[in-house]
Amino acid sequence: MAGREGNWRESISRLGQALQVPDLRRRLSFVGFMFALYVLGLHIPAPFVKPEAIQDLLGSGALGFIDILSGGAFKRLSILALGIVPYINASIIMQLLGIAVPAIQRMQKEGESGRKKLSSWTRYGTVALALVQATGLAILLNSRNAVDTSSAGLFALLPLIIVMTAGTSFLMWVGEQITDKGIGNGVSLVIFAGIMISFPSTFGEIIKLLRAQYEGQVAITVLLIVLLVAIFMAIVVFITYVHMAVRKLPIQHAKRVVGNRVFSSAGTYLPLKVVTAGVIPIIFAISVVMLPATIAQFLQGRIDQANPEWWWVALNMISPGQHWIGALLYFLLVVFFTYFYTAVVYNVQDISDNLKKHGSFIPGLRPGKQTEQYIDKVLTRITFAGAIFLGVVALLPYMIPVLLPSGTSQAAQLFPLWGGTSLLIVVGVALETMKQIEAHLVMRHYEGFIK
Repeated sequence: MAGREGNWRESISRLGQALQVPDLRRRLSFVGFMFALYVLGLHIPAPFVKPEAIQDLLGSGALGFIDILSGGAFKRLSILALGIVPYINASIIMQLLGIAVPAIQRMQKEGESGRKKLSSWTRYGTVALALVQATGLAILLNSRNAVDTSSAGLFALLPLIIVMTAGTSFLMWVGEQITDKGIGNGVSLVIFAGIMISFPSTFGEIIKLLRAQYEGQVAITVLLIVLLVAIFMAIVVFITYVHMAVRKLPIQHAKRVVGNRVFSSAGTYLPLKVVTAGVIPIIFAISVVMLPATIAQFLQGRIDQANPEWWWVALNMISPGQHWIGALLYFLLVVFFTYFYTAVVYNVQDISDNLKKHGSFIPGLRPGKQTEQYIDKVLTRITFAGAIFLGVVALLPYMIPVLLPSGTSQAAQLFPLWGGTSLLIVVGVALETMKQIEAHLVMRHYEGFIK
């Protein structure tokens, strides 16, 4: 126990050392400045909008998901209402096109020049998707009387579309600046900031709800708050543990002759992450599951006029929070997309060929086909564990309120960080950023703080 406390104290002291390195301190200060610009943009309202009319749009569909990733900007209808979601979609599309289009595959292997071309195409795709999403959102808001068209008529939608598209472009620029001049992946940190910004206000709402539910019973209120915090911390530890888990395949390097010196074979390992696909399968699955509810929001008036009860019954059955069939469908979609996306990002044949080119091999296996089959077998097994993990985490926001007492379950439903997408992003980005800081410390001959 004393050893663990010592490790924690050493880690904190080394984190203080990071702030004493001038270059690292400058990079961290730049990230803080970019975050300040982001927060400022969250509070600048978009033109011709009525924020009070937006609340009923966040109950279901993909719009609530957009609001979580945008740090509550959608709920406020600020200039950053679309958040960074169009950039995420454009990046995913480019990765999928890398499988189907040989020209993009070649660019991915061209190094820095190919990366710059693909980044440029991703930017153009982001602007195009943001324009389409802003147009659809403006039409939806106008149909719900959330846009003030009294003075300019339908022309009031045009500046709204332009401003929301520009807001997404601004966030994309902020992410790229953080990547170049700050620490870590800029776009991931923008998403991280958007999720964490809403944390204090949401937690305040939970406390207010519990105090109203158990008015005058301070001990019970405090106990329930402690229970929620304990569950949350347990989920964070569980996600962190699985997120960092890897399967190490032993790799042996052949002897090399450089001049008159002979370098003996060295043993390393090939790390295969249990959660190779990250949060992408949950994003895919939630997009598919929420698509009918999102369409229903656009067509609600027509559906109500026709009054087809079967539509609303079917919609409730496929909603994860309403029926066990929807929860099972959501879980199976997460498992499917985990295997699909792992196959996209992990080309087993390329890994085997690269090992063979560099004179490396897995002990006991022949280079080439036999190595490829072995890596594929191991990857399939650990992907199954990762898929089950992601499926369980994705269902946590629906499972926890059911398992908790009635008063606490209502408070738990307000907490967006229970859920798979939000919490996985927060944990993943925090770990990767800490590793980046660790790498900067090690390069400057400081001892790292991650044990």
